[in-house]
Amino acid sequence: MPPRMTASVLKVVAALLAARADERYGLQLMQATGLPSGTLYPILVRLERAGWVESRWEEADPAAEGRPARRYYLLTAEGAASARREVTHMTRSLLGEAPA
Repeated sequence: MPPRMTASVLKVVAALLAARADERYGLQLMQATGLPSGTLYPILVRLERAGWVESRWEEADPAAEGRPARRYYLLTAEGAASARREVTHMTRSLLGEAPA
């Protein structure tokens, strides 16, 4: 089931689309979207359950890195296509254009 498109979800998918080929971790997405972690992470979970996003834990030793391990997120091919459609639809709706 596709996620409900809210303004916050739209910000997250737009940030992921902006760097389509790059994995992004939570702090990067918080900075790109302006969303707090309590908003961002539930959205990422919903996007992952919908098949739009894949995630993985980095393979680094937190003690050696001096920070907690990062979880990286990447749009799936299906997620990228769906996200592009949603961003286009929402942009057209906001501009008052007829759907294509």
